[in-house]
Amino acid sequence: MKIGELAARTEVSVRALRYYEEQGLLRPQRTSTGQRTYPESAVERVEFIRQLFAAGLASRTIVAILPCIDTGAISPAQHDLLSTELGKIDDHIRRLTEARNRLATVITTAPVIESRGPAVPSGLPA
Repeated sequence: MKIGELAARTEVSVRALRYYEEQGLLRPQRTSTGQRTYPESAVERVEFIRQLFAAGLASRTIVAILPCIDTGAISPAQHDLLSTELGKIDDHIRRLTEARNRLATVITTAPVIESRGPAVPSGLPA
């Protein structure tokens, strides 16, 4: 598939896909005219890359992790890296869960009162 189709299927901009290529995260094949083409497996790879970015991993860390995914085998250094990143993600999930629980508590326990002013500060969605 061409870069535009991959962008549409993954909801990632063409620009981001080119960045992934520059960083070594994605390796397209080239046609004789120089156009990028991607196999079907690129859809899942881009989705995984997005998940790792969303989890806070840097592109250089993702570059180091992807060979583990590709081969299914890891070196001791990769094991340490994966373990470290997993710990960071677990900590992030813990902090998000705490924030979520606090918000849920406010929603379920605070009385709703009528006010004369705006219910939310200006600039925030109601």
